[in-house]
Amino acid sequence: MFATAFTTILAASASLVSAASIPIRDSGKAGTAGMTPHDAFSSSIGVLGCKINTNRVAYWPNSVGCDDICVKVTNGERYVHLLRIDQSGGAYDISYDAWNYLSTGKGAAEAPSQGGPISMEWEAVPASECGFLLKDNGKFPLSAANSMNYLASCLAQPNSFVAKNYALYNIQNSACTWGVDELCNLDLAVSNQASCPSGLGVTTALKDQPVTNIAYGTGVAAVAVQTMLKSQIEGPPDFPVLERLLFAAAAAAAAAAAAAVVVITIVFAAIVVAVIIIITYTIDDVRSN
Repeated sequence: MFATAFTTILAASASLVSAASIPIRDSGKAGTAGMTPHDAFSSSIGVLGCKINTNRVAYWPNSVGCDDICVKVTNGERYVHLLRIDQSGGAYDISYDAWNYLSTGKGAAEAPSQGGPISMEWEAVPASECGFLLKDNGKFPLSAANSMNYLASCLAQPNSFVAKNYALYNIQNSACTWGVDELCNLDLAVSNQASCPSGLGVTTALKDQPVTNIAYGTGVAAVAVQTMLKSQIEGPPDFPVLERLLFAAAAAAAAAAAAAVVVITIVFAAIVVAVIIIITYTIDDVRSN
């Protein structure tokens, strides 16, 4: 019963994705567009930047399908292959390094340049032609926790490239700063969620899988980050650290209380002395009269 219901969901998802992907197919498999530079990696379908060449990515208006994930962009005698794994708001963005190479013949880190849209030719090519951009044996790397909607639509198209070549990792974000670098398994006969050795969705800081962006105009490389709560990235502090912090706070409070007692004592003593002096002068004045 579960398998039948999930199959129905997959089929419905596939229909939606196929419908959303029609524009790129209706316009043919090739065309000309003004290519613009994009200097910060992202992926709307959960592709992991640490598992691909992030300097060769296309960010185009059309939704991402399960087969049309590889495009070849040409400018004169120069060309590059790009993974189409994100959707833009309307521009034909491509990775800054790719744009810089196509327009100048040099990489963005070597000779960074600036500029607007440059008319270039593009064509959709078989996904296998972008295999060299996938770091782990040509597998299409997805976040096990955050790519299931996209993957479900592709699994409903069993002959698609993604359905045949996906790999799920227990990494929570495309910038690869959160999770565990481990493969997960998806068995739809058991569950519609992947199972991972460390547990799906582990909230651990991931520091050995950096994703690097090349800054527009300067060519300076910087490790990509993703905005999220610090507690989500690092997890709660370990108990010894917390214990030391509480002890320090308690000690500070005790010191403040002791200081307050001293001040109150001094003030009280001053008042007593003042009262004694006043009484003494009053008695002397009465006697003299």
